[in-house]
Amino acid sequence: MERRPESEVSGRGAQSGAVPQRFGLAAREVDRDWRHHMESLDGPPVKLRTTVIEERPRSILTFNTSPDIGFDRSINAYRGCEHGCIYCFARPTHAYHDLSPGLDFETRLFAKPEAARLLRETLAKPAYRPRPIAMGTNTDPYQPIERRYRITRQILEVCLDTRHPVTITTKSDRVCDDMDLLVELAALDLVAVGISVTTLDAGLSAKLEPRAASPAKRLAALGKLVEAGVPAHCAVAPVIPAITDSFMEEIVAQAAGLGVRSVGWIPLRLPNEVAPLFREWLSVHFPERGDKVMSIVRSIRGGRDNDPRFFTRMKPSGVWADLFRARFRVAAARAGIGKQRFALDSSRFRPPTANGQLRLL
Repeated sequence: MERRPESEVSGRGAQSGAVPQRFGLAAREVDRDWRHHMESLDGPPVKLRTTVIEERPRSILTFNTSPDIGFDRSINAYRGCEHGCIYCFARPTHAYHDLSPGLDFETRLFAKPEAARLLRETLAKPAYRPRPIAMGTNTDPYQPIERRYRITRQILEVCLDTRHPVTITTKSDRVCDDMDLLVELAALDLVAVGISVTTLDAGLSAKLEPRAASPAKRLAALGKLVEAGVPAHCAVAPVIPAITDSFMEEIVAQAAGLGVRSVGWIPLRLPNEVAPLFREWLSVHFPERGDKVMSIVRSIRGGRDNDPRFFTRMKPSGVWADLFRARFRVAAARAGIGKQRFALDSSRFRPPTANGQLRLL
């Protein structure tokens, strides 16, 4: 494994703040000297604080033509994510702001408070044609700052008002705060919610995804969604070889016990700057196991840390991949569930009112 950092950055997923070189940025690393100096004077190092910058984009709906994903448009109400999941494939996007995909990604966040207004303007265009909007495809729409900004809730209000279908992916039980809207959307076949569960070990979760909801809370949220009649999907994601794969079967079984009828799994992906960050994380938390983990990762990715090609990036190959795939298939069969496709209804769409106000009926 790579050299272990001088000291662990407690309470965060990433262990460093270096910026990537592929965009021509000047090299930068966290200077630990001042932290050690403060520790010698006043005790523990100063904690990294989360800051939020309010962003004013000109549009909020992003369209894509990727041939291997199941949606063609998405909304990300936030940039960066305080959950701090070390494996997050969205980390490299922070480099576009000359910021680190490491510590900056989880401490220097961007919020888009005008998102609902921008969405309403887009939906009002005569040429707009509705298809499900995916939320949570890049950063989590229910990360901690959602409690203050409520941008995700405002977007759901627009979707309900316009009868526009939407999907949500999260690893937070905070999604239940909007249960009233989700129930109304579900009654019209306009919403499906996916919650990812990586492990059942709360201690391991605190290292992997330090500011996300605990596994128990995520499973409880899945149960509440099912009970309320909201289509719910449990994603065992990501499956990390020799770290989290041992929990695969039990996660499926517990989800089935809660009434969840749709499950799936996603293997670990380490695009661009995520790979060195993940290696660094292994050197801190699992130094005795790091080489084994990365050896298996490379074996399912054609000998590389990551396979960026369409189609194969989502479908690992090799003996280990076949083993994980077979284990998941058996677990789902035993639980009596599979990967259900939720058919959302785009035919109910009605453009926003001219004055931009929500309808009363």
